[in-house]
Amino acid sequence: MKPQHILLAASLFLAATAVAQTADDKGGTGHAHHDHKAPTDSKSQAERVTEGGQGAFAAIQEVVSVLLNDPKTDWQRVDVASLRQHLIDMNNVTLRTMIDTRHVEGGASFSVRSADPDVRSSIRSMTTAHASTMDGVNNWSLKVETTEDGAILTATGDAQRIRALGFIGLMTVGMHHQAHHLALARGEVAH
Repeated sequence: MKPQHILLAASLFLAATAVAQTADDKGGTGHAHHDHKAPTDSKSQAERVTEGGQGAFAAIQEVVSVLLNDPKTDWQRVDVASLRQHLIDMNNVTLRTMIDTRHVEGGASFSVRSADPDVRSSIRSMTTAHASTMDGVNNWSLKVETTEDGAILTATGDAQRIRALGFIGLMTVGMHHQAHHLALARGEVAH
């Protein structure tokens, strides 16, 4: 399935889900049937709300909350803009690339590319950083070669898992992302 078809299907699913969730108990189909008065118990209602509204916004909100609640935060080093740029790179690599997969002995090689120079920059940044962080984890070897239109990530070690996960699955492996996001915002690492 082409990436644009996947995005369209996901958008339609989310829209249908939103409509279904907004239907009231009397069979209404949207917000027009809801009473928009201010809540009488705003604290208890606010405590039930957990989503920040959009993934990147929610990730930044979570990190900012940690920074605000940490008395050791060095506010002269805080750099939330670097975290934002990293999240843009993550979005570009996840949603705006073309990926060709080729089986190699013991794994797969993923050619990740884009015609957009900003996306190409994101590809190179993300694949290089991920390979250097995760090389050797799960007994996998991760190597990156930059190309004119992006990069090639070659992963070997457990061919079945590597091929099943594919490029984006491999990019998600490891719980280092959250720590990396906090370190970026704290100004402890360069983006």
